[in-house]
Amino acid sequence: MKLLEFEAKDVFAREGIRIPKGVVVRKGEGLPPHLEEIGDRVVVKAQVDVGGRGKAGGVLMADAGNAGEAVQHLFGATIKGVPVNSVLIEERLPIEHEYYVSIAIDRSKKEPVILFADTGGVNIEETAKTNPDAIRTVAVSPLFADVPAFLLRELTGTAPAGVRDAVNRLYRVFCKNDALLAEINPLVTTPNGIYAADAKLIIDDNSLARQGIAVNRDLTEREKEAEKHGFSYVELEGEIGVIGNGAGLTMATLDLIDHFRGRAANFLDVGGGADQERVKHAVRLVAGMPSVRVIIVNLLGGITRCDEVARGIIEAGVSQEVIVRLAGTNEEEGRRLLAEKGYRMLGSMDETVRAAVEATA
Repeated sequence: MKLLEFEAKDVFAREGIRIPKGVVVRKGEGLPPHLEEIGDRVVVKAQVDVGGRGKAGGVLMADAGNAGEAVQHLFGATIKGVPVNSVLIEERLPIEHEYYVSIAIDRSKKEPVILFADTGGVNIEETAKTNPDAIRTVAVSPLFADVPAFLLRELTGTAPAGVRDAVNRLYRVFCKNDALLAEINPLVTTPNGIYAADAKLIIDDNSLARQGIAVNRDLTEREKEAEKHGFSYVELEGEIGVIGNGAGLTMATLDLIDHFRGRAANFLDVGGGADQERVKHAVRLVAGMPSVRVIIVNLLGGITRCDEVARGIIEAGVSQEVIVRLAGTNEEEGRRLLAEKGYRMLGSMDETVRAAVEATA
């Protein structure tokens, strides 16, 4: 479960990580009194469970006097298809420097791994691509209650000692809360100290009862549609739509996209025995994502019939190019139907994914 920013910051603050002064406003409520106590200049942030919120218009700068206008603007907006039901009004910090820090589980090492960069902010993904050496990593044994001092020094380099302390406290948050991800981007230095200017915390669903966390998540319209049809569906931030049958095959497709330096827009597993209607809905659902420029349909026909898959793709009739890899039951008939309509079909996953990546280059 991904906590909203204000929820994550509450958890961080309990572990001694400094957060900006702020107040949460929910839709239908008026502005709280004495808003000027937060500060003359504020940041108004939509509290939605999507990535890239800032670039999508979900973070606005305001003065205390006109914060209400920014709040109402966000309540009337949707961020990547998600309606805004709450906003966080925070003091605008006098930032001197921004850092990036995150902690996740490295499943190959079976240990938490901490990532740290001397530059943070909205372009951290671009930094990771263009200058991967700028991001330093260390693995920490889960037996440690704190990060050893020598690992903190190795990780943070010349950053102030307070940054090292914040990283260590974030590690405690990660361990105590059964987290899958804990992230501060950016962790900022100011004349008044070091603050978590943003916060992300994803809790293992299996531990929600132990952590005493109630599920409270706004679904996008596409997520609601996927739930209605029983699809396993996750939205990502790339340009290549992905439809597969079976979690393993679909994940392998995403891995190949990353291998060929493309970016997947989603994970969608239609499940076994998908018929024409089910495939049609899946293709239209993925095509409805504004970022999608090309769609991969990668299905193996066991109980799923390739001719049914082909008819579903054709009936969906989407504007994006759909590149298809089919194998299995009624494969020849499926290929014939798609060939008659001019769809591109390739024989292997590698060829299919490479063609999709090239189409978005």
